[in-house]
Amino acid sequence: MFEDRLKNCAQMVQECLDDVMVPFGSDPIAEAMRYTCRGGKRLRAFLVLESARLHGVQDAASIWAATAVEAMHAYSLVHDDLPAMDNDDLRRGRATVHVKWDEATAILVGDALQALAFECLTRDELQSDASARLELVARLARAAGAAGMVLGQAQDIAAETADTPLNLTGITQLQSNKTGALICWSAEAGAVLGGNDGGAMTRYATALGLAFQIADDILDVTGDAAKTGKRVGK
Repeated sequence: MFEDRLKNCAQMVQECLDDVMVPFGSDPIAEAMRYTCRGGKRLRAFLVLESARLHGVQDAASIWAATAVEAMHAYSLVHDDLPAMDNDDLRRGRATVHVKWDEATAILVGDALQALAFECLTRDELQSDASARLELVARLARAAGAAGMVLGQAQDIAAETADTPLNLTGITQLQSNKTGALICWSAEAGAVLGGNDGGAMTRYATALGLAFQIADDILDVTGDAAKTGKRVGK
């Protein structure tokens, strides 16, 4: 049941991403955006759709928030893979954007995907109440920005060359920013759409985000690139 629903959510998000990018045409940036947005588990989108269902919001509305967070997540992966960041050449089992195209294209693709995320949250189909849409925009900006995902990436880069390794508290804080912030937003989004502040969902998602990153870190040591779709042992 869970696997079926996860696959169904992934398919719905892919269809929405494909549709929303139709007007972009077929120039290299648009093609690289489509390339980037294919594949992945779509866990964040799944959390949006399921938290929305818990609060009585239909998929036809919440799909726009689910698509928004997947676009934001895709942007973060493209930029994280750049030589100045993690310098990865493999993502989701395929060449990273800066390898398949070039670094300039990768930067622009990430910028465009971030903009697309916020555009999706302005859709009337998402929520007729503009204040709810604005709340989601504000929360996503915080989750993705200098107090959330971007901060976590900076902390991760700094930790790699730090004289003293991070302790458990420092690692937990880093992971809650780099990975947990978007996962928390995803779980809260459905509650916001349903007229709730999402506090209970935040507590749940905080624990889930930490568990997700712990599993990912273990796979980096014990996993197989053919199965994970990315380089391991880094």
